[in-house]
Amino acid sequence: MNDEARATADGAGEGTGAASGGGDPAVERWRATTRAKAVAASPERRDTFTTTSEIPIADVYTAADVAALDPVADLGLPGEYPFTRGVQATMYRSRFWTMRQYAGFATATETNERFRYLLEQGQTGLSVAFDLPTQMGYDADAPEAAGEVGRVGVPISSLADMEALFDRIPLGKVSTSMTINATAPILLALYVAAAERQGVARASVSGTTQNDILKEYIARGTWIYPPRQSMRLVTDVFEFASRELPKWNTISISGYHMREAGATAAQELAFTLADGIAYVEAAAARGLAVDAFAPRLSFFFAAWSELFEEVAKFRAARRMWARIMRERFGAKNPKSMMCRFHTQTAGSSLTAQSIDNNVVRTTLQALAAVLGGTQSLHTNSRDEALALPTVESARLALRTQQIIAHEAGVTETPDPLAGSWFVESLTEELEAAATSYLAEIDAMGGTLTAIESGFQQRQIQESAYRVQREIERGDRIVVGVNKFRDDEAATRPALLRIDPEGERRQVAGLRRVRDERDPAAWAASLARLEDAARGDTNLLEPIIEAVAAYATVGEISDRLRSVWGVHRELITV
Repeated sequence: MNDEARATADGAGEGTGAASGGGDPAVERWRATTRAKAVAASPERRDTFTTTSEIPIADVYTAADVAALDPVADLGLPGEYPFTRGVQATMYRSRFWTMRQYAGFATATETNERFRYLLEQGQTGLSVAFDLPTQMGYDADAPEAAGEVGRVGVPISSLADMEALFDRIPLGKVSTSMTINATAPILLALYVAAAERQGVARASVSGTTQNDILKEYIARGTWIYPPRQSMRLVTDVFEFASRELPKWNTISISGYHMREAGATAAQELAFTLADGIAYVEAAAARGLAVDAFAPRLSFFFAAWSELFEEVAKFRAARRMWARIMRERFGAKNPKSMMCRFHTQTAGSSLTAQSIDNNVVRTTLQALAAVLGGTQSLHTNSRDEALALPTVESARLALRTQQIIAHEAGVTETPDPLAGSWFVESLTEELEAAATSYLAEIDAMGGTLTAIESGFQQRQIQESAYRVQREIERGDRIVVGVNKFRDDEAATRPALLRIDPEGERRQVAGLRRVRDERDPAAWAASLARLEDAARGDTNLLEPIIEAVAAYATVGEISDRLRSVWGVHRELITV
């Protein structure tokens, strides 16, 4: 939020929280009598209470705090504009969210075994973690990949790897989410080609490519090409999928990584929607009709432990996106206005100390996601602050979702916290804070200009620094870290160890692919891809042709590097 808006919000929470109650005489009497006596006998733990977004939390909430709320215009009913209460009319009464456990490590074959195990345990969708070389457009035998192959995800160098990854997994029935950005069109092409090898028609392929390059420039760093060329690839996916992949979500516009980098809930909400606006503008500039591609846009948010703020954030996201799409872009199809989202519990909240505490954190965060109406959920494993999760930890994380779904009783009615004076007030406050950030970004000339000037990056860095200082001072308690520490002599858990021979096996398999492919078809396909990149042709069909000829991820990425160059981050002092 800008300085004026922040000062207004800060001032509203001073003293006894006089902003709450709307001047209600009953509240004023309560503050002067019952509350005053209670505070005199037992002073409050601190002078002011705020959310992680620095939104003041009042001493009490009443109906007066939501008196300006229009139940029809601001809330609506589940499945109806503005979708504050959920994008489906019945929500979890009809079908639970998709339970996706993010996985990928060592080799495609080993990751395939984990996928099939999780599906046997009741997981309802796949979520692929790719290793760093794959994310950055390098093959497993590239010098830049040494020591990183299979370490933080699965290495995919060619169609042979993609086929091994989904061996005995029917791609016409299973929905797959792929966390991939700079090389998203290449991995999507590999997935389409692998599905076609299984005999699955493009119209039956379902899933999501993250494909959100803007957040890479803001918070994560796995970019390859300059921003404007990268945006071409993003919109190529939009255009191709609108024609060929009707069940595919073409982008998962991701606040998660910004939150992991230190953004507040309000910043995550604002910067994610700002990126969404930029993608819609880019697609419209391409000539795509908004209602032709917008129904396949999706979002990706973090879920943190501050339960009520997180629930309010998800509700505000739906309302804001619905209004943005209808009022700013003229969308007519209700599906174009729906903010459908995947949620992942907060990886950066996990601690290496006392890792069993992470089960509690993840449970709270997953509950917030469900109460907030997520469509898909990944729960982090207890040991992820130390290593990739063991199979036992991954199973426990999945069981966490299943217990919430089947035992907690929170899925029986849509938006069960609707009407809470506190939650509705927080929803309004978060929307106001996020709207203020959006106005600043618009005033700068839009998201790309703001990124190029470092605006979002600076805001996130300042928030991260503030939180770290609070932890170091002890003002923010992290159980097991700066308070309530456990015995350090406690037995450390068994961790997943990545077999170092996996990299050797991956490189050997890659070299076999190069030796056995048709060199003429391979060379011709890459030449056509390079020609297309120099023009304005949609690149998805040339990339599919190249991967079908067993061109590798690194070879395709290098052809595009030769045409477009690479992005160099602007360092400001």
